[in-house]
Amino acid sequence: MSTRYPFTAVVGMDDLRLALLLNAVSPAVGGVLVRGEKGTAKSTAVRALADLLPDVSVVAGCRFSCDPAGPDPQCPDGPHEVSPAESRAARMVELPVGASEDRLAGALDIERALSEGVKAFEPGLLAHAHRGILYVDEVNLLHDHLIDLLLDAAAMGASYVEREGVSVRHAARFLLVGTMNPEEGELRPQLLDRFGLTVEVAASREPDQRVEVVRRRLAYDADPAGFAARWAAEEEALRQRIATARALLPDVTLGDAALRQIAATCAAFEVDGMRADIVMARTATALAAWAGRDEVLEEDVRQAALLALPHRRRRNPFDAPGLDEDKLDQTLDEFGPQEDSQGDDEPDPEPQGPDDGPDGPDGGGPDGGGGLPPQGGPDDAPPPAGADAGPEQPSVPDQRSDGAPEQQPAQPKSEAAEGGAAPEKAAVGATEPFKTRRLDVPGLGEGADGRRSRARTAHGRTTGARRPQGALSKLHLAATVQAAAPHQKARGRSGRGLLVRRDDLREAVREGREGNLVLFVVDASGSMAARKRMTAVKGAVLSLLLDAYQRRDKVGMITFRGADAELALPPTSSVEAGAARLEQLPTGGRTPLAAGLLKAHEVLRVERMRDASRRPLVVVVTDGRATGGVEPRPRAAKAAHLLASEGVASVVVDCEAGPVRLGLAGELARDLQGTAVTLDELRADSVSALVRTVTDTTHRRAA
Repeated sequence: MSTRYPFTAVVGMDDLRLALLLNAVSPAVGGVLVRGEKGTAKSTAVRALADLLPDVSVVAGCRFSCDPAGPDPQCPDGPHEVSPAESRAARMVELPVGASEDRLAGALDIERALSEGVKAFEPGLLAHAHRGILYVDEVNLLHDHLIDLLLDAAAMGASYVEREGVSVRHAARFLLVGTMNPEEGELRPQLLDRFGLTVEVAASREPDQRVEVVRRRLAYDADPAGFAARWAAEEEALRQRIATARALLPDVTLGDAALRQIAATCAAFEVDGMRADIVMARTATALAAWAGRDEVLEEDVRQAALLALPHRRRRNPFDAPGLDEDKLDQTLDEFGPQEDSQGDDEPDPEPQGPDDGPDGPDGGGPDGGGGLPPQGGPDDAPPPAGADAGPEQPSVPDQRSDGAPEQQPAQPKSEAAEGGAAPEKAAVGATEPFKTRRLDVPGLGEGADGRRSRARTAHGRTTGARRPQGALSKLHLAATVQAAAPHQKARGRSGRGLLVRRDDLREAVREGREGNLVLFVVDASGSMAARKRMTAVKGAVLSLLLDAYQRRDKVGMITFRGADAELALPPTSSVEAGAARLEQLPTGGRTPLAAGLLKAHEVLRVERMRDASRRPLVVVVTDGRATGGVEPRPRAAKAAHLLASEGVASVVVDCEAGPVRLGLAGELARDLQGTAVTLDELRADSVSALVRTVTDTTHRRAA
């Protein structure tokens, strides 16, 4: 077994370490969601936590980790009336993003069923994680069918398996810890709410702290065992502090004054439901126990709010997680106790000291409601200011504005009228996003699991059986038995077991929904610079981006203006990144339509290499003019024919305005073998309808 990186050797990231330790003290807090950019040691810190958890006592030989003091009466390995106990380390079970339902929840033991003729249950990861940690790296990329199983287990504290003639229920109470990079997509609100606490992590901008990170990592890589031995004393001290806090936890008093502050805070930030109040109460109690106190103080309530509420106050995926600390302080002051606000314990001249940093609560000193033991090194420095600005912030300056030339004083209007470069105009806002109808791509695809178009998927309803194509992945038990049954006598069967040959095996054919790629090609030239026009276009893209988040799609955006086209939004499911980049989109310059279409072809080619099964839909938003480059109109037609020749479904949104219309967008639609619609159809509820029109046209083309 490899030596884990010591928890106490992790540099900085005080919020993350505090949140993990609070869950170690009180697993009832409900787990931690760690949001942050890649390469910030999120996984390292989580894995290191497992070594700090106290050992658990289990019934000897029980595969479901029953507690000898109160065994589960419905345990599949039971009953455990009088059973010997054994002590073992708490487990940390990792759930891979690509795991199957059977691996997570468990299933019929096919080998024993076929060879011995007995019905036996093979436990899954939920059973292994019982009374331990269930860790999901990149939890935002987890498939919906696995999220549903996690939600059920987290809500009921048990896993129910009803499949293939197996009916099993077993306890599944675990500490759920997930890590994610928001740039790769958001998390479903239902699962987001199941995490008790959330923290934002970012790499330090302090050179000394970064030097210490590298120094410790190199030392660990060179000699993991020796490095761990040097931190053994700190690890043991922290382990003992966790045990002490656990023992103190039942004696901590959560007074009416603190409860009133908790309720008032949750009401002030308009969080949904009552789970936030309960999590805050448990977190504040754990903070008091961690600080060695038997009473919850206002500072505990404040830290609990900063850890438990940011991810619960979001109204839609466009809202960045976070909490207004000024509003929090006002609420706590307004509803704080009048007579005992200073506490009856030791004097505290600066009760807000541990929370004054820009990153919120860091658990600072030993009296500060969650302090961490000193580590004696550069990593003791507080995180740099602005550390929780979010991982998307650095991406905003990447938006192209075509440099200084187009920001020089405006050229004469006659030059712009003759097709010259028009001055760049500032970015405009978007209309409010609206709900769109489902945009189905016709036919039966085989893309990634999603919620949009019909597809053959590894998960979903079973529609039939077939011989395995390659390695057997999903056994269709009934079809396999049916194929093998007629040959039992000829094969000389004499016992209970079924004699099965390779040719008898059948795999299940399942149908579900897939996610698609909606790629917008947006004309941002001078002719599109009308404020209302771009506002409507941006509002439509944001609406489809929100719909894509809900349906597990990818959405991308290409803009063309001036002399070239650029990929303003690489195909993504991250609505935050999409909204931020779309907001900064400027307009102005000529109309290189061909460049925009060729860029779309290039993006689709790259995406096809990454995921050949994800079907695209191209939406071109333009007035149809082509004024950039040599022979702009013929080149645009050739680029359109290139997309059409590859069977890409497309629609052209005609943004041409005025009493005299050239009909250029209609010609472009014919070149793309797609459909043209006017800009008026881009209003509120019509964008999804126009994309549906494209699918109908594709149906007719295919027929």
